[in-house]
Amino acid sequence: MLLDAPSLLGYAAASTCCPATGGSMSTVIHIPSTLRHECGGACELLADGGTVRDVLEWLKQHHTLVYRSVCDETGTVRRHVNLFVNDDCLNKTTALEVRLVDGDELSIMPAVSGG
Repeated sequence: MLLDAPSLLGYAAASTCCPATGGSMSTVIHIPSTLRHECGGACELLADGGTVRDVLEWLKQHHTLVYRSVCDETGTVRRHVNLFVNDDCLNKTTALEVRLVDGDELSIMPAVSGG
């Protein structure tokens, strides 16, 4: 597991609050604990989209503050954020064009630092 272990309660709350629209491919977005306050405390969101770019656009429309923590004003994934599809870390230069299939999981992993 890359981030927080999904719980049935967190998934159900996210599904109810942010249902995917019918007919599109659904991707589970795992929200790190540091960003959950920006989306009503949900640990997971269910989004539609055929590419990572599409899913991030969905995030921009439905949870703007989470999106702003992931992408800069040009739509580029921020330097300190890594995205994973299932267990694969995405390359920053090609991440947005990665194709998704129904049931894929997109994990947002912000950098952790300190001393």
